[in-house]
Amino acid sequence: MTEFVPADADADGLERVRGQIWRNGEAVEGFELDRLSTCLEDDETFAWADLECPSHETLAHVAAQLDLDPFAVEDSVAASERVKTVSYAGHTFFMVYAVSLRDGADEADAGAQRESSGAPYARARLFDLHRISIFVKRNVLVTVRLTPDFQMEEVRRRWAASDAMQYGIGALLHGLLDVVADGHFEAVQRLDDEIEDLEGLLFDERVSGRELQRRTYDLRRDLVILRRVVFPMREIIAAIQRRRFVNHAPPELDPHFSDLYDHALHATEWIESLRDMITTVFETNLTLADARLNTVMKLTGWAAIIAVPTLITGFYGENVPFPGAYETSGFVTSVVLIVLVVVILYISFRRRDWL
Repeated sequence: MTEFVPADADADGLERVRGQIWRNGEAVEGFELDRLSTCLEDDETFAWADLECPSHETLAHVAAQLDLDPFAVEDSVAASERVKTVSYAGHTFFMVYAVSLRDGADEADAGAQRESSGAPYARARLFDLHRISIFVKRNVLVTVRLTPDFQMEEVRRRWAASDAMQYGIGALLHGLLDVVADGHFEAVQRLDDEIEDLEGLLFDERVSGRELQRRTYDLRRDLVILRRVVFPMREIIAAIQRRRFVNHAPPELDPHFSDLYDHALHATEWIESLRDMITTVFETNLTLADARLNTVMKLTGWAAIIAVPTLITGFYGENVPFPGAYETSGFVTSVVLIVLVVVILYISFRRRDWL
């Protein structure tokens, strides 16, 4: 793979352009963006260009070479876009989100930042999203990434180790989407493990209800975010398969794309089961909280009943003269008051199921 920094890159050197050209399935030395347009005219070659944090000039240059639709180019650099696939007159545009898990150090740093900002109960997300815009025109594939966080090395390694490169641009597209789908699987597995750990804390009396609620909310948030990027993958892969059939593409890659579709389907089904699990955890936590509150209310009811005799006997024990003091009538009056009030409270609390 060839990498170079354009001459008009910014001062920080953030812009990177990588690329590779293959001829008859074999890598060709040297790569330049200006060669993309010539690859379109050569059926024996196919090319890939990766634009990382591209400048407006670089992106406009590539769009002019390949005659890319301006709306698709605009979507590739827009602030926020959903997962989608759009077929234009001369090319196809895909937008997917790769997922990378955060390690313990990243979560610790994020937690320290939140605590310093006054939000100690917030938890870092378990993963990061990396948007990848993909342009496919005949035998040229262009990827556009707005951040350098996603590592393309794994994609390049799979391409180099693949024996399907002889089948053209479809092999490139499959290798890229396969890495993205694997990242989705890892994130779903991580969420599954976190939810299982949360289930184990439900009946741990040492864990506060507020902490459980917060962790449940954070996991639901992560699950919703992941669901938004995983679910549309089925439609994207299905669209690729339909387009391959229409274009009469070589059938050798069809089993690979079918397997990729099966992985995407499995991930979506897994996420749906996790939604049911997190909902069950949330409802169970509320049920346990209600049960604990009911127990506290029952104890409080008995405490109120016990307080009545204490109040009355304390009043009659005052060291001041009062009607019935030092007389049997006073003792009888206090006993009657205790029994009467206790019975009234008991019947009232029982009707409200407080005892």
